[in-house]
Amino acid sequence: MTDQQYPPRQPYGSQPGPYGYDHGHGHGHDSSAAPAGPAYGEYGEYGEYGGQEAYGGYGHRPEQYGQYEQYGQYQQPGPYAAPGQDPYGVPDVPAPPHHPGPGPLPPERDGAAAAPGAAATATTEAPAAASTAETPSAAPRRTGSPIIAPGLAPAALTALLAVLLAATVQVSRPVSAVAVVLLQAVTAAGWFRLNGMWPARQGIALAFLAGVTADVALLALGAGNASAVVIGTLGVWVLFVLVLQLRNHSSPDERLYALTAGVTSTALTVIAAGHLAAEPDAVTVGALAVAAAALARALPLPQAVSVVVSLSAAAGAGVAAGEFTSLGGSGAVLGAAAGVCALIGLRVASYDFPSRFVHMTAGVALPLTAAVPAVYLLGRALA
Repeated sequence: MTDQQYPPRQPYGSQPGPYGYDHGHGHGHDSSAAPAGPAYGEYGEYGEYGGQEAYGGYGHRPEQYGQYEQYGQYQQPGPYAAPGQDPYGVPDVPAPPHHPGPGPLPPERDGAAAAPGAAATATTEAPAAASTAETPSAAPRRTGSPIIAPGLAPAALTALLAVLLAATVQVSRPVSAVAVVLLQAVTAAGWFRLNGMWPARQGIALAFLAGVTADVALLALGAGNASAVVIGTLGVWVLFVLVLQLRNHSSPDERLYALTAGVTSTALTVIAAGHLAAEPDAVTVGALAVAAAALARALPLPQAVSVVVSLSAAAGAGVAAGEFTSLGGSGAVLGAAAGVCALIGLRVASYDFPSRFVHMTAGVALPLTAAVPAVYLLGRALA
């Protein structure tokens, strides 16, 4: 390539660019080949398209620019390119002269800038993925009624335990204590299981021991001291339940829930010992009435009809059992009252969303345990 020099005082930009306007500077310039001359101090006239006079002066000295070549004549770049210079000779903004010195560094551009589209896509998708991961999965919506009846199997077990209690109580109180202890064990475990606290071994053990303590005290002190035995046993073992919860390091809500379940289970287990304090004939009538009510309630009947049938069965069982005991016809009243308490116990054992397997233990025990107040009070009144 040949170097082309400017004549003296020739206006800058006299050679047109490939697009009809002058370029600021080109490639392969030689600053030593350009003649020295004064800087242009003012703008010139607009030139004609294609080769006339362009802008007169643009504020640059002509010696700052070297040889100008047409776009089509360019073959390869020079040994180096000036900072800010486009490889094809079409700069966007003329580069100012470089003066080394202290100053802020230009912003760095990392390797990811080579693919702005991919980076933008990754940046857009990353928050979406993070928000999706952070969003907890929605809990399955519970549908239907929360009342699930225990079913026929718990009713059959209730009837079996009731018959065992009714038979043993006619022998002696110590013998009937075996059936009462079984009832207390199922009651303690069933209440914790109904409340979703399984296997809650310590709470079940405390409740069961409280019931056994009440049994021993009733057998030792007699049925006449039943009220004092029940209240004293509850006072001592509820204190033990409180001490147990003081050692619990769970959240306050969980500790309160465990305390409530423990106290209730202990109270129900101690109350179940009332079968040992009630009149033997009343226990027999009440147990058989509970068995009849539980079996009738488990039949696949409409709810209103099932309740009527259950109470009728309980009253009929009371009448039948009263004929073989000293209660006589008043056994119907005791049987109906025991049937009402049994239905309340079944209702409590049915209230939750878990399956019937979860409700089975409570469904066995609660009908007989809930009938204790009616058996004890009406038995003493009707005897």
